[in-house]
Amino acid sequence: MRSTSEQVILITGASSGIGAALAEALARQFLGVRLVLSGRNPQRLEAVAEHCSKAGAKVLSVATDITDAQQANGLAQKALSHFGRVDVLVNNAGYGQMGPVELVSDAAVRRQMDVNFFGPLTLIRALVPAMRAAGGGRIVNLSSLAGQVASPFSGIYSASKYALEAISDALRMELAPFGISVVLIEPGPVSTEFFKVAQQQAEGTIADPKQTVYAPAFEKLEGIVDQVDKVAWPLERATQVIVKAVTDRRPRARYVAAPGGALLLPLLNLLPAAVKDRLQSKFYGLDRIAGPV
Repeated sequence: MRSTSEQVILITGASSGIGAALAEALARQFLGVRLVLSGRNPQRLEAVAEHCSKAGAKVLSVATDITDAQQANGLAQKALSHFGRVDVLVNNAGYGQMGPVELVSDAAVRRQMDVNFFGPLTLIRALVPAMRAAGGGRIVNLSSLAGQVASPFSGIYSASKYALEAISDALRMELAPFGISVVLIEPGPVSTEFFKVAQQQAEGTIADPKQTVYAPAFEKLEGIVDQVDKVAWPLERATQVIVKAVTDRRPRARYVAAPGGALLLPLLNLLPAAVKDRLQSKFYGLDRIAGPV
């Protein structure tokens, strides 16, 4: 197994947030590491690539929309042509589509699945043959606590992460004979632009949330975003969990990056569904909505 400094690591969504922080952390900690950085914003991507190069990494940046299968496959081929291999794929690109399931448009649902599920799947399929031929590799998929526990107003987002978790669990077993490990990262709230973007997505796909039957819950939702921000992990702390998942000699199947996450998930799974439903309904303000007349 090559040392991290000798590895080629491809990171999607590397132009901002967790992806950018991960790229820069790897560049600082592992002199000479080879990074393939992908993102949709060429200017931001080049700025991250420059920081990583100055820290001593060898960098290839490729502006890519991973929802376009041709671009995603092209990214994989450019990485392989440039460095000769990809040792680690970090499927980090993603965003959260918020809103009641019945109100989110078909186009927004498909976009959510394209970015959070089909894009990563395309890259995995493109790179697995090369990893197998090289004798091994690692696939790190960025999921979420929402990939284990669905909440009101995040059903579409959770569906995309549940799908990513399912495919990761299957791949972990299918690819193990070839020395390819598959790892899931399950962050909780992290101090990035995630919730701001999620709020913008909701506002962009639902014309006037406060004129819908869910208005009382939407009013409370604004306060929830502020509460979540207060308990969010610093970006650097979440990034180090991913660095560990990338570099551990024997990686775990899952790494939870959330306050009390290792205990929270098992406790939630032990609760009866009716109890969980009541707790979440109260937290998200669904108890404020009048029942059928």
